[in-house]
Amino acid sequence: MSKKIAILQSNYIPWKGYFDIIGSVDEFIFYDEMQYTKNDWRNRNKIKTKNGVQWLSIPVITKGHLTNDVKIIDARIVDAKWAVKHWNTVKQFYGKAPYFKQYKDIFEKLYQECAFEDRLCQVNYKFIYAICDILGIKTKISFSQDYGLIEGKTERLVDLVRKAGGTEYLSGPAAKDYIVSDLFDKAGIKLSWMDYTGYPEYPQLYPPFEHGVSILDLIFNCGPQANSYMKWRNK
Repeated sequence: MSKKIAILQSNYIPWKGYFDIIGSVDEFIFYDEMQYTKNDWRNRNKIKTKNGVQWLSIPVITKGHLTNDVKIIDARIVDAKWAVKHWNTVKQFYGKAPYFKQYKDIFEKLYQECAFEDRLCQVNYKFIYAICDILGIKTKISFSQDYGLIEGKTERLVDLVRKAGGTEYLSGPAAKDYIVSDLFDKAGIKLSWMDYTGYPEYPQLYPPFEHGVSILDLIFNCGPQANSYMKWRNK
């Protein structure tokens, strides 16, 4: 019996491609035992505004001031006021979006709850779970901590897929820079690559159109039709 696995670090309000990977597999594994990377997607993402694309960043302080031994699961939020600021910004620029009112209560509650979280990964999980529910994604979600890690970048991924009972691994295209595909072949695991090209444009506020923004943009602008602009439903 085939089973497709994807393994990614948690990100803050990720873009649609992140959720396409989750929706395209049978089990999605959060990979938050990896090193926290500064100025990355772990604690920030982009939204559309009338003044162009704007970053929403969660202020994070880590043990050792972002030294190499800091894991994502250890990254701590330094200022609880971020949640109010982010929600106010979202309301300001998406308040007139067609489906904002439909989802307003869900996201307002999320931001209120996350204001009391001091771990970045917990904030990311809460948003990702809620957004998967909105999109109708039923994929099993687990954590690399559930399986344990071995040494080696590719070896670790192969081992996680094997432990999860996977027969296929779906990777983001950026990993082509380091993944040793032969190790998947030797393990009898099919290696597939996510294709982020060919996304259709959707009705979006504040032209010109931009694909690389948070999934919030798609949800607030397209509501229940959001899935028709994604790939996982058409796999």
